[in-house]
Amino acid sequence: MIKPLIGSFQLMKSLNRTLVLTTIRNLGPISRADIAKKTMLTPPTVTNIVSELLEQKFIIESEVGASSGGRKPILLKLNSRSFAIVGVDVGITSIKSVLTDLDAGLIRELRCPLPPRPDADTFLELLSRSVAELIASAAAEQTVLGIGVGMHGLVNPEEGVSIFAPNLNLRLVPIRAVLESEFGLPVYVENDVVAMALGELWFGGGQLTDHFICVNIGVGVGAGIVLNRQIFRGSSYSAGELGHTTVDLNGPRCSCGNYGCLQALVSGPAIAESVQNEIALGRKSALLPPVPSDLASITGEHVYEAALQGDVLALEAFGKAGRLLGISLTNMIHTLNPQKIILGGGVAQAGDLLTGPLNETVRSRALESSVTSLVIETSQLGDRATAIGAVTAVLSRIFELPQLQGEAAVSHSEP
Repeated sequence: MIKPLIGSFQLMKSLNRTLVLTTIRNLGPISRADIAKKTMLTPPTVTNIVSELLEQKFIIESEVGASSGGRKPILLKLNSRSFAIVGVDVGITSIKSVLTDLDAGLIRELRCPLPPRPDADTFLELLSRSVAELIASAAAEQTVLGIGVGMHGLVNPEEGVSIFAPNLNLRLVPIRAVLESEFGLPVYVENDVVAMALGELWFGGGQLTDHFICVNIGVGVGAGIVLNRQIFRGSSYSAGELGHTTVDLNGPRCSCGNYGCLQALVSGPAIAESVQNEIALGRKSALLPPVPSDLASITGEHVYEAALQGDVLALEAFGKAGRLLGISLTNMIHTLNPQKIILGGGVAQAGDLLTGPLNETVRSRALESSVTSLVIETSQLGDRATAIGAVTAVLSRIFELPQLQGEAAVSHSEP
């Protein structure tokens, strides 16, 4: 049973309001009487809060409930479609953005290409343009409540600053300040894989799981860690930098400057480079281009397609990546003891080519007690996982903290 929080009058009122709204979101359609029972708030308090939420259109009266005797109760539910949230996934080659309702139901999505290593002004201009287009596309009766951004690299979520995005070569970019100034909306910035973990926690494979790890394997490699249904960020917001853990002391140089990082061995570009190197040494492969100097044109996608056709070199490349990733995940399993590991990103879409050797490595190397009930699966949210997670960064402030005062919402309805 949820217990009401007590403090100063204004704080208590705000927290109780959020408590009622969250209860309606999680359990609706639900009656006023059942809200009072679930929250332990008095019926008059619930009635007053419900009246406010109805007036502000956050909830609606949906249907008449069953009665064991006497008057039938009117049930309440979240008015999801009257509000919208912008979620942004800043990748290395593009900005993917979505506009959703309060249930993360997709209203619109768009993709904006990013030039290689843009300067901060160019990046912020493209980011603002994407957000503006989505806000403009909200229906006349919808109110946009906030903007969430999942940003590649190190992020300070308290300040909304991108500390360092290595593959974009951006440092200290004030994303929150710029977007809040331009749009007058609350903005929340998270690391992209942390955002992915939030999305899985609310809408994906983590909904019924207390302890899990999200691992994104694409151009980069990172992890989002959820313990006791809370994001674990670490003392300097860098928890989960799985891609920069060392797995080969004599391995190739990583974009971070070190050698032998996991990212330099299992990311999409790393898989492609390993195949290029083997072909240059004389290995036979269907990937061999007509002109030897074109080896650099081989991509991770090409290797994947060749592996599907049974190319031995391509299969070996994915097998090696899966085993190395399995070793790194075994270390995380022994450290954090999660119930589930959720894989996302372009490389994870290779399916059994990657997860087969990954699972085999984990099962053979991990302590039996730590993997007996462990589940390793691919994200249910697909390539929208980070964008939906960015939406969730906004939703979590609305439904978990006293933030739903409406002071910074943009309404598209007529005054």
